[in-house]
Amino acid sequence: METLKNFYLSAREFLDHPLFKLGNSAFTLSTILYLVISITLLFYLSSKLKKLLQNRILAKYNVEVGVRQAISTILRYVIVVVGLVVIIQTAGIDLSFITILAGALGVGIGFGLQNITNNFVSGIVILIERPVKVGDRIEVNTTSGEKVNGDVINISARATTILTNDNIAIIVPNSNLITSAVINWSYNDRRVRFNFVVPVHYDEDPEVVKKLLLEVARENEGVLNNPIPDVLLDEFADSSIKYILRVWTTRYIQKPGVLRSQLYYAIAKKFRENNITIPYHQLDLYLKEVPAGKNPGSKE
Repeated sequence: METLKNFYLSAREFLDHPLFKLGNSAFTLSTILYLVISITLLFYLSSKLKKLLQNRILAKYNVEVGVRQAISTILRYVIVVVGLVVIIQTAGIDLSFITILAGALGVGIGFGLQNITNNFVSGIVILIERPVKVGDRIEVNTTSGEKVNGDVINISARATTILTNDNIAIIVPNSNLITSAVINWSYNDRRVRFNFVVPVHYDEDPEVVKKLLLEVARENEGVLNNPIPDVLLDEFADSSIKYILRVWTTRYIQKPGVLRSQLYYAIAKKFRENNITIPYHQLDLYLKEVPAGKNPGSKE
């Protein structure tokens, strides 16, 4: 029993032996272990709480996935900040010294962390204002100037992850979503209208063409009946009359090319069955007869 007590006292003395001092706060091995374990548990438990709130609690009330993600992420940030303050205070560290140290470090490395800070603040703005949220279909310019289309699958502290139709994840800094123009296809709701140009020969009856195009739209399961599809006569072009088939969809907001292909296949079949001609692009060339004995290049 005495041996065990001596071992405990020796271990306690070893753990409480000051290693270094910062201001009025002495750091011991036990203090460092307490900070490491507590901060690790704080981040782990806050992450679990975020997933529980997002995927179970808020999901029961049919809250949109973007709203759930925003609420749970902001709540996690609050828990982490409050938890860090409590951990530091219970560890006996002087907060005033931490404030002075943070200010000094902020001046020294502020310029190097400008982009990180900018992206973090932009991420907070995105989560609060929600111009872009998880589940949205967006189009945005990357830093290289290339346009990216995809679904927002995650908004983190530094960047937003966009998943393209090719299953490629593109990481876009949050500041890009705040400072540059972003096309959000599902900002209000998931209904999107697409316009498909259909050229038809001049000899075809416009009313018949309109009727057939509306039939094609109504027969496609991905096209909404409300708002109803419609057809515009858009242009009298050089070799054809151009119609625009306008349809609304929610199913193909992520795959407009698939809907375009389906409708064009159906239009080609419907026109063939009803002897409607889709003309080739053509140019009429008129040859002027030159009188015999006259130089074609002469101005006379």
